[in-house]
Amino acid sequence: MISFNDIELNNKEPVYIQLCTYIKQQILLGNVRSKDTFPSRREIAASLGINPNTVQKAFKLMEDEGFVITQGNQGSILYLDEKILNKIEHELTNKMVKEFIISSKAVGLSFKQTIDLISSLWDEK
Repeated sequence: MISFNDIELNNKEPVYIQLCTYIKQQILLGNVRSKDTFPSRREIAASLGINPNTVQKAFKLMEDEGFVITQGNQGSILYLDEKILNKIEHELTNKMVKEFIISSKAVGLSFKQTIDLISSLWDEK
């Protein structure tokens, strides 16, 4: 069963978006797999101390994006295929790189300085 125990919520973006992003991150990390099941929405809300409607909104978003399937009262399962995996990977990696670029520009680094920094740190562990 998919767990939300290690999610860290913040005040920077809506909680339902954070829940959806968390699941996407867990997918990319290989911590969850297709056909894994979710706890009930009420269980998730209670464990995180959030409104059940917020959890419902997150599930609606994940269903709309095609990687969660809910079949009546049988609960929700994770559904992944190659197309969905590629879309999630593309979305999250682009977001990460854009945030890095914004941070680099904010501290006044040029493109060349940024590339040089990446190159110098690339092989570090």
